[in-house]
Amino acid sequence: MLLQSQHPVVACRFRYVSESVNSYTHHCGCADCENRSLRSPQIPSALKKEGGYEHREALFGISPYGGSIQQQVYYADSTLCDARVDATGGFPQRADNTPWKAPFILMIDRGVCSFVSKVRNAQMVGASGVLIADNICQCSAKDCQNEPTHNDCDGNEPAANDDDETGNDAAGNDDCQNRTPSNQCEATEPIMADDGSGGDVSIPAFLLFKQDADPIKAALKLNQIVRVEMSFPLPAPDSRVEYDLWTTPVDSVSRPFQSSFKEGAEALGKDAFFTPHMYIFDGIRAGCQGFNGENECVNLCTNNGRYCATDPNGDLDSGASGADVVKESLRRLCIWQSYGKDGVGREWWDYTKEFVFRCDNPDKAFFNNEECAVDAMGHAGVDANTVDRCMSDSGGLEQDSTNTLLEAELSNRQASGVGLIPSLFVNQAPVRGQLSFANTFKAICAGYAPGYEPSVCQKCMTCQDEEGCVTKGRCEGAAGIQSRGVSASTFVSAMGILTLVFGSLGFIQFRRQQRAMRDQVRGIIAEYMPVDENQKQMDNSVGIKE
Repeated sequence: MLLQSQHPVVACRFRYVSESVNSYTHHCGCADCENRSLRSPQIPSALKKEGGYEHREALFGISPYGGSIQQQVYYADSTLCDARVDATGGFPQRADNTPWKAPFILMIDRGVCSFVSKVRNAQMVGASGVLIADNICQCSAKDCQNEPTHNDCDGNEPAANDDDETGNDAAGNDDCQNRTPSNQCEATEPIMADDGSGGDVSIPAFLLFKQDADPIKAALKLNQIVRVEMSFPLPAPDSRVEYDLWTTPVDSVSRPFQSSFKEGAEALGKDAFFTPHMYIFDGIRAGCQGFNGENECVNLCTNNGRYCATDPNGDLDSGASGADVVKESLRRLCIWQSYGKDGVGREWWDYTKEFVFRCDNPDKAFFNNEECAVDAMGHAGVDANTVDRCMSDSGGLEQDSTNTLLEAELSNRQASGVGLIPSLFVNQAPVRGQLSFANTFKAICAGYAPGYEPSVCQKCMTCQDEEGCVTKGRCEGAAGIQSRGVSASTFVSAMGILTLVFGSLGFIQFRRQQRAMRDQVRGIIAEYMPVDENQKQMDNSVGIKE
């Protein structure tokens, strides 16, 4: 942390709970609250806080992993939803209203538009990082006070459905409507999710809780200089990498990966541990369970509206339903629980591939066909009775009862901050970019501590065709020529051939030189000695043989 005796200094420190490789980003979930903090400022003492400041990081943008950003903070004193940003305003105030001097970290108020829009606008005016100041107290915060006059965030926020349990609406908007009167609070933490358009955002962003953001804003409004350090330590790697996939049975984007990465999982073996997760909705939070305990969302949910999913074909009256998606999700969780304890789960990979091939046709006609699922399990080597018992023992899908496996998925989803499907995590770090064999394999191999990389990573990580290398056990170039490693027999044979060729050429050249020398000596003798009947004798006297 950079300390300046005349200025207050705030530093952002956290430990990863979930995080994105090839452009990574992460989010600190509740499970890690005791380990994350914003380092307490040393000056002024009013900003010093024992244990530091809590924060949450955006699930978009690019963070300088292993490094830090130390810059002066400006407070925009706005939500920064308008792309026409006035860089001459805000705090601390400057002489002649000069614009914010880059590089800097910009503090922005929460509300009105999506987190992505705010951070993008800050990036456009030269910000190196963003701190979004929450304006709503968390119900768990004991030392937080809401502004009495705030009754709808910024007074003009559009209505939105808080249907993703993240503090965002379905479009990723920062939804905090009707939560800010002094007697209200947020029961769930907001998650700075990507609204689907954050691919062009290249700076990191943190959300500061209201009780932490308010004192910093107050110091800035007094025109004090505040300097912030945003630190990005890498996840601690070791000899085993853990990777998780969040998906759904109807997720078409992840199907190629699920159909192809079995070989990668098997090649990594005990050096990596895979865990699949099924993305479902909490029906109770979404209002699908009425006051009388009945299912208000009809065939989108199971267990009287507790666990829900979207309709796969958009037709509530026919075909597969959201409840069928929940049932298939539970089946896959049980297959993993029964066959995935080794972290590889060959049967799970086989089943997902067989199910897509046999049951998941475009019109979903066989998606909810129990016989089709049993047939897919049979071809994958999965015992259907074992899976049925698991589904029943976990709580089933009938009546108003909880299911332990589905409840665990809801908790894991809330803790990890997953908002987009599919999502891949390596060592709890979300992997950005296309979900492909190559990207996943590289991300996993990059997660090992130096010196602990398995042989398959050493052999194939830098290969042009990672999947082909893993499958064939060797790296081949585009022309199919082996580019790594030459066998001893091949080397000896090649050297023998080269020796024979160059030896033959050398012998031929030697004979040619010998013949040329003989002809030259004959010519010299012919000039000085008469040629007669004793020519042969003279030739022999100087060692020339006919």
